[in-house]
Formats: sequence, C-alpha cells, structure tokens
Amino acid sequence: MDTDKPQPIVIPHRELSADALRGVLESFVLREGTDYGDREVSLEQKVAQVLRQLERGEAQIVFDPVVESIDIVVKR
Repeated sequence: MDTDKPQPIVIPHRELSADALRGVLESFVLREGTDYGDREVSLEQKVAQVLRQLERGEAQIVFDPVVESIDIVVKR
C-alpha cells in the first residue's frame, strides 16, 4: 500500500463559483448515464436533483489529485 499517494480532496460545493459548480454538475450528470425509466428527465432536472443532494449533505464533490479528475460521490 502506497501511503505517499495523495488522498482525494473534498471540495465544498459552496466554495465554487456558480459557473464552476454548474460545470461540475453538468459534467457529472452527462457522464452518469443513469436510467430514469420510461419518462424523460431533462438536464435541468438532473442537475437540480444532484444539487439538492449536495445541499442536503448526501453527496460531496471530490477531487482526485492522482488522476486529476473531479467527481460527485454519495457520502457514507
């Protein structure tokens, strides 16, 4: 196990500018590929759902310095 490997960094969503947060949310939603069943869910609705999860503390934005990527993950 490599203990010198940089650990992922939690980025509080409220510390991002509105434009940066929107970009993170859209990027996450567009790559997620979630199946919403028979009904269509708009990009706006998906972004709003993920934003609510961030605001309720159910999810968090995480930056992985090893692969230099950002993701949204469910909090444990």
